[in-house]
Amino acid sequence: EKRFGVEALYQDAVDIVLPDAYVKAVEDTGIEPIDQPSIDIEQIERGNTLIFTAEVTVKPEVKLGDYKGLEVEEQDSTVSDEDVEKELEQLRERHAELVVKEEGSVQEGDTVVMDFEGFLDGEAFDGGKGENHSLEIGSGQFIPGFEEQLVGKEAGVETEINVTFPEDYHAEELAGKEATFKVTIHEIKSKELPELDDEFAKDVDDEVETLDALKAKLREELETEKKQNAENAKREELINKVTENAEVEIPDVMVKTELDRMMREFEQRLQMQGMTLDLYYQFSGQDEDALKEQMREDAGKRVKTNLTLEAIIKAESLEVSDEDITAELENMATMYGTDAEQLTQMLGGNTDAIKEDLLFRKAIDYLVDNSKVVA
Repeated sequence: EKRFGVEALYQDAVDIVLPDAYVKAVEDTGIEPIDQPSIDIEQIERGNTLIFTAEVTVKPEVKLGDYKGLEVEEQDSTVSDEDVEKELEQLRERHAELVVKEEGSVQEGDTVVMDFEGFLDGEAFDGGKGENHSLEIGSGQFIPGFEEQLVGKEAGVETEINVTFPEDYHAEELAGKEATFKVTIHEIKSKELPELDDEFAKDVDDEVETLDALKAKLREELETEKKQNAENAKREELINKVTENAEVEIPDVMVKTELDRMMREFEQRLQMQGMTLDLYYQFSGQDEDALKEQMREDAGKRVKTNLTLEAIIKAESLEVSDEDITAELENMATMYGTDAEQLTQMLGGNTDAIKEDLLFRKAIDYLVDNSKVVA
């Protein structure tokens, strides 16, 4: 006490005692805190009880509206002959060969190999030059008006193209500006689509021998996909309805937490595409605050949806068994090419997130089972 002072010793005592005392207070009151508490020490004296107050934001109560017997539209999941033919044409497009045109001009759907350089008021600008660049006409890869002006042009001839950069173009120094591009087309390539025959069928799918077999398989796959899409649409419609019917005041801290989660998810998606968040900001002309503001409405909807589903889980006493969790772990293990035991170890034995996900699914299943499908 003489060495460190009474205040330091009291602070150590608070650090040791307070966490357990706070947890017990939460358990005794039955509240559900959703952020860190603001602690105020009311009394700390030698020989006396430690008295403190903790102010914390708690999970809000949800007033459920109608969630049983809701009507949902029946979704058409039939597959037509035209659907199958469209899928076949897409397969042909994916297996098309690019053949160099020996004569003729650029047409829609052709691919050109070109050199280009862009100029503003006669001066070349950074990032506006490319050599031996391949561009499919009609793909929309270049700024509006560029690709259209290449139609009708021939290889080996330099041409000038005049365009205006969009007002919302990612490079601010170019946004809304008029530019001229000098373009030299080296090659024009057209798509050569394969014939629709048995050989084509075998080339695109090792499991079939004939074109008719390929069509039958495509129809079956499309039917499965359409049925799944119809089921997903029904579930989404029910979720939206019960959320709209519910009443709840959402604390700002919950929206902020969800925004942070959405930002992490967005950054992970960018990384999968080989892009960083900073690079996205550069291209989009946004910053973190602008992006979060753009996401804020969706974050609020997510929070309200989750709170509503939690209220339904509580109202209907929905539960997840150990067997449910084990079955889900086995499904996930199969998906990731491992076994359930290894997956459990990877999760550190913590299956709370899996349990929460299963509970939400059970709540949505409950909505579906208690809904009315109307034509």
